[in-house]
Order: sequence, then structure tokens, then C-alpha cells
Amino acid sequence: MLAVALGMSFYLWRMRAGARAVESEASATISAPVAAPVAGPTEQAILYVADDESGEIHPVGTRIPQPGARQARAEELLRALVTSYLEKNSTHPLGPGSEVLNVYLVDPGIAVIDVNQAFADGHRSGIMVEELTVASLIETLGANIQGIRQVKILVDGKERDTLAGHADLTQFYDVSAINQVVAGLSAAR
Repeated sequence: MLAVALGMSFYLWRMRAGARAVESEASATISAPVAAPVAGPTEQAILYVADDESGEIHPVGTRIPQPGARQARAEELLRALVTSYLEKNSTHPLGPGSEVLNVYLVDPGIAVIDVNQAFADGHRSGIMVEELTVASLIETLGANIQGIRQVKILVDGKERDTLAGHADLTQFYDVSAINQVVAGLSAAR
């Protein structure tokens, strides 16, 4: 009986060690957020995509899953934008693992974008690239979600002074002012 109990203990210990090894291999292979499969209807949307080389933000048509609520739509829009920045040939690359955690629509006209720590820590430092990121997030929301007048950006649910040393994240951004900046960037070229 003792031999059987010891044998079963050894067997269970080996099974548990093998399961931990499989889990660690699986978590190591996941380096970017995985987009949810689109199983339902989609809708047309406009993403405002930054281009580091030209210093402009261009509207790009895309299709996103058709969520039922405004907040879910806002999250889908920004996740699609960040996914485009994570692609190999992106015109405005973000650091690996960057993602939008949530978008909160609070009070009439205020949106709060919550990005993960990898988004901020992996972001390239520089006035232009940081401002292009902030402007593209805000312009994408403002153009697709009616009634948003101000946007605040958080990192892992907390306020942060800057994105990567330059873009001020302590303030609420005025959507109409960002719209004018984006229009000015395009008109200047």
C-alpha cells in the first residue's frame, strides 16, 4: 500500500510539473494582444492613423465588429487603431504588448482611455511621435463616437505625467482643438 501511495504521489508530482512547463511555454509565445474573432456583423469606421515620416494623421477606412453600446464601440475602435500600429510595416509603430484596456464614457462628453503599462513604457520618446499617438487616439474617438468633447488618457488606471517624456497626460484634451491640429497638419503639406 505504501509503495502504491508513493508511486501515485510521484506520478502526480510529475504531471503537475509537466502542466506548469506547458503553461509557461504557452504564455511565453503570446507577445501581442489577440483580437477577438469577428463572428457577427461589422460596421464601417474611420481610424485616424499617424504617419511618423510625414508627421500627418490620415483617415483610414476599416471594418470593426458591430457592438451594441457606445462604450464597446469606442473600445473596438481604439483596439483596431492600436492593432494597426503593432503590424510589421506600421507607419507609427508602438512597443510590443501595447493595448487599450478600456474606454470609459463618463458624464456627457467625457471619454477616458486606459492603456496598459506596455503602451507607455514601450512608446518611443519624442515630442512628435508622442503627440501623434495622442492625437490619433483622440481624433479616432471624436470622429466615430458622437458627443465626445474631452478625452483623458490613463496608464493602467492611473494618471501619469507624460506618455514617454513629452506628451502631457495630466490634462483633459479638447476634441475640437485636436481636430483643428490634425486638420492643420494635413493642410500644411
